[in-house]
Amino acid sequence: MPKMVWFKTGIVPLEQASVSVLDHAYLYGDGLFEGIRFYDRKIFRLDEHLSRVIDGCRYLGFELAYTHAEIRQAVLDVTKAADFDNGYVRLNISRGTGLGLDPKNIDREANLVIIASSLALYPPEAYETGLDVITSSFRMTPPDSLDPRLKCSGRYAANILAKQEANRAGAGEALILNHQGYVAECSGDNIFLVRRGHITTPHPSSGLLQGITRDSVFEIARSLEMEIREEFLTSYDIVSADEAFLTGTAAEVIPMVSLDGRPIADGKPGPVTGKVMAAFRALTKDGTAFD
Repeated sequence: MPKMVWFKTGIVPLEQASVSVLDHAYLYGDGLFEGIRFYDRKIFRLDEHLSRVIDGCRYLGFELAYTHAEIRQAVLDVTKAADFDNGYVRLNISRGTGLGLDPKNIDREANLVIIASSLALYPPEAYETGLDVITSSFRMTPPDSLDPRLKCSGRYAANILAKQEANRAGAGEALILNHQGYVAECSGDNIFLVRRGHITTPHPSSGLLQGITRDSVFEIARSLEMEIREEFLTSYDIVSADEAFLTGTAAEVIPMVSLDGRPIADGKPGPVTGKVMAAFRALTKDGTAFD
């Protein structure tokens, strides 16, 4: 099936969509993005994703010519045109086009690109056996430099470096700490721990991106009648946990079974993680239909 793109005003095949080499996201990482999943022809948490990216545009001062409703319709249109039952939508917005750092000297019409395709972040067997994770030597960008709630393209250079560290170590993911040594997130995922019958996750003040799937786990925990807390966590908390799992739009919910070669509990996915995974799969059946 074709990979389709909504570009500026309408839908074209992927091969026909292109932006200028002077696009500010290409030149300076001056752009925002969202990854959005759809399941059985229903888009999961569409409006939450769109609200986040529009809030980011407002914060960064992008002159966005599209409303929430217009972007929403474009996502529905391109997903329908791609004709996948299950897949991944990538939405990118850049500030505009032009050489030079100063936005006042460029064409500030924001470039909007929406891609409907497929994506598998981890192999299927990893959801059965769990991920080995290493601690990255790179630290989170502090909020006084860039607010962690922004899915800003330039911010992810450090995440890519962390992911490369994991690849070199033969690990599935890299854990990123903040400058105080507290757990923030992994290179592309939020992290949750299970200990003594309750679930914990890093406090937003630790510098993490508050993921849409992360929010869904809070909903799931309530449905399972489990206490869930946001706390300041260190590596000690991870290694001494009964279970751990990671979440993200691309990752969905996946077990984490070790940190830096040290197993978490017995080094196998735990029962609470299994319940959360099953509940998340059930939750994805409730989405925005594009047919």
